[in-house]
Amino acid sequence: MAWNEKGGGNPWNDGGQQGPPDLDKIVRDMQRKLSGMFGGRGGAGSDGGGTASGSAGFGVIVAVAVVIWSLSGIYKVDEAERGVVLQFGKFHSTTSPGLHWHIPFPIQNVEKVNVAGVERYKHSTRMLTSDENIVVVDTVVQFRRENPEAYLFRVRDPESTLSEVSESAIREIVGSSTLDFALTEGRAEIAQRTRELIQSTLDDYGTGLRVTSVNLQDVNFPTQVQAAVQDAIKAREDRDRLALEAQSYANDILPRARGNAARQVQDAEAYLARVVNDAQGEAARFELLLGEYQRAPGVVRQRLYLESMEQVLGTTNKILLDSDGSGNLVYLPVDQLLKQQRSGTTIREMAVPDASTAERQSAGDSTTRRSRDNLRSRGGRQ
Repeated sequence: MAWNEKGGGNPWNDGGQQGPPDLDKIVRDMQRKLSGMFGGRGGAGSDGGGTASGSAGFGVIVAVAVVIWSLSGIYKVDEAERGVVLQFGKFHSTTSPGLHWHIPFPIQNVEKVNVAGVERYKHSTRMLTSDENIVVVDTVVQFRRENPEAYLFRVRDPESTLSEVSESAIREIVGSSTLDFALTEGRAEIAQRTRELIQSTLDDYGTGLRVTSVNLQDVNFPTQVQAAVQDAIKAREDRDRLALEAQSYANDILPRARGNAARQVQDAEAYLARVVNDAQGEAARFELLLGEYQRAPGVVRQRLYLESMEQVLGTTNKILLDSDGSGNLVYLPVDQLLKQQRSGTTIREMAVPDASTAERQSAGDSTTRRSRDNLRSRGGRQ
């Protein structure tokens, strides 16, 4: 069934009228409705009313476009970021975290820079130390963007500049250090000096970057010289071990030597004190004896003579006999007498083998007594 037939199902069929719909009328109706919404006046079928309706519709479109353009200037800055507002490509201002608005593109635009996040990069380089040894240094540099304006406008590529400055700094610091210092106790100091040198250079360039730390992950040798380096390390360890053994020996022997020296000094001081005290005692004794001799010379002289003879004869095993006797040979068993004296027995307790032996012993006793009497008489005469 065709649309133009009666009851044909034409959607634009109005009251049985046939023909296509009037598109101009539909547009005018829509313009009239929009104009009524914004306070305009609409007319039906007049040309002036149609022109006014067209102008009102264009103004609405422009207004909507302006609103959308204005709303595009709203932006949000996160807590870890800073917003840099550019006006016609030139720095205008820096905004803090939160919601902000700027004149939309193409007048102003916003660059957001993360100033709180810490980033890192690794760098490996081969260099010479001050003692002309080759080492390979693996470095990790951590940094953050401290100044957004300087980061965006002072240097074209701040990260690339940081990489070049870091390599130059580590070469300078390691190149002025020895191999042993770089491998052992000097790693922390080298890292600290490198960080300070990198930061000073970045500040001079005005990159807006802040180096938080520099870590030397590894300081090693190229594989071509690994065997020679291992030998050198072993020699250094042997040197340290021998030095520790020598120090241990010195710690053991020096206290002993000092102790022996102190003991000998104390012995010498004691000997000195003893000799001085003996000399002083002998001098005091002589002075007392002199006083006694001056009061009784004969008695003191006799006493001194007897004491001297007692000291001299008391330590010898010789026996003196008086030559004024009968001339008979007197046998004295000196060795047995000494043994009996040591054992605590007397001569009388000894066994007498025969009469002749007893006579000889009694004669010897009498001779001994006469010798003692003669010695005493001679001492009295002196």
